[in-house]
Amino acid sequence: MLHSFNRLRGALLGAGAALLLSACAQPWQNYQQGADASTITARLGPPREIYDLPNGGKRLMWPTQPLGEFTTAADVDAAGRIVSVRQVLDDSEFYKAQIGTWTKDDVLVNFGRPVETSYFPLMKREVWTYRYMEANFWYMMYSFYFDDQGILRLTQKTPDPLHDPDRRSLF
Repeated sequence: MLHSFNRLRGALLGAGAALLLSACAQPWQNYQQGADASTITARLGPPREIYDLPNGGKRLMWPTQPLGEFTTAADVDAAGRIVSVRQVLDDSEFYKAQIGTWTKDDVLVNFGRPVETSYFPLMKREVWTYRYMEANFWYMMYSFYFDDQGILRLTQKTPDPLHDPDRRSLF
């Protein structure tokens, strides 16, 4: 009798652990390359942003901005098949931006619409800023500075004041 109880308890613990792990799956995980794009839209709904890619495909985006830190992006080929799905508001993605080469369009296609834009007249720079989470722990802001021709000239990351306990009273 005790052996049966231990086996049942082990099975329940295993099922509970599997349920917890499946609940932790992020929206950009668990998609098969080559699957039809309808598999991701069935789960996430219609994309909020769609951009054309040079190869004839599309980039579909599901941002959580203005207050969220994630944007799921799915690249699909011209036939509507998934090429890749990933979270694009991430250091490894931001660091792909090429100073002096990328334009506003490049930033838009790669990261979607920014959470805020501003213009600094003394610098003559337009700034696009995105909320993101660094190392799944730190709430950060990543900013792209463009010259008057729309060319990327500078990037910067700073702590997100929305999550800074010392600055919350300022908002």
